[in-house]
Amino acid sequence: MPEMNPIAYMHSDFPEKFGIPRQSGLIEELKSRIIFAPEYRDANALKGIEQYSHLWLIWVFSENVRDTGTWSPTVRPPRLGGNERMGVFATRSPFRPNPIGLSCVRLERVLEVPGQGTVLEVSGADLMDGTPILDIKPYLPFTDCHPEAVCAFTQRGKMNTLQVEFPGELLQKLPEEKRSSAVEVLALDPRPRYQEDPQRLYGVSFAGWDIRFHVAEGKLTVCGVEPL
Repeated sequence: MPEMNPIAYMHSDFPEKFGIPRQSGLIEELKSRIIFAPEYRDANALKGIEQYSHLWLIWVFSENVRDTGTWSPTVRPPRLGGNERMGVFATRSPFRPNPIGLSCVRLERVLEVPGQGTVLEVSGADLMDGTPILDIKPYLPFTDCHPEAVCAFTQRGKMNTLQVEFPGELLQKLPEEKRSSAVEVLALDPRPRYQEDPQRLYGVSFAGWDIRFHVAEGKLTVCGVEPL
């Protein structure tokens, strides 16, 4: 089997895993950039890509790489509280025999950036900053979209959103173009499903800021915003 090398790397507002949306497309306002590795900075490789509104990204769970030959046939999905086991191939768990992820993102712009070559600006990504990207493919709605598809797993672990209380004096610390995205990230409840302690203080690293909060009775309250 030929060795696979990253063709590009994600540049996003998430320096760590905690707080990243659990699926792509949940927060369309989240903007990221795909920066190609020097050996793949050939504009010809992207000729025609602007004709597509969405792209598939095939990438590596670089923070969840296990030792070669070790894997578990079952995992504990956080969306089910972390207590129920399901088959790894019946989930999107990052702990897989091969640590490969798949995300669908919207292509916003194709840019020429000095020192970086042709760069893709995308929205709705669920990738950590620095994530290696193995391949990019266009999303084809006539084959990739299946409105009749059934997914009992997500119906059981229905995604609930939190009411977010973000005091104005704290929200204004963030760059204006990042504020609405920050609120949406928090509303998706970045906590593991099994953590319900209302006294616990959590922190999300986002866009260069450490956002501190606690959650009680369905409401997330921000209590601190400091630069990283």
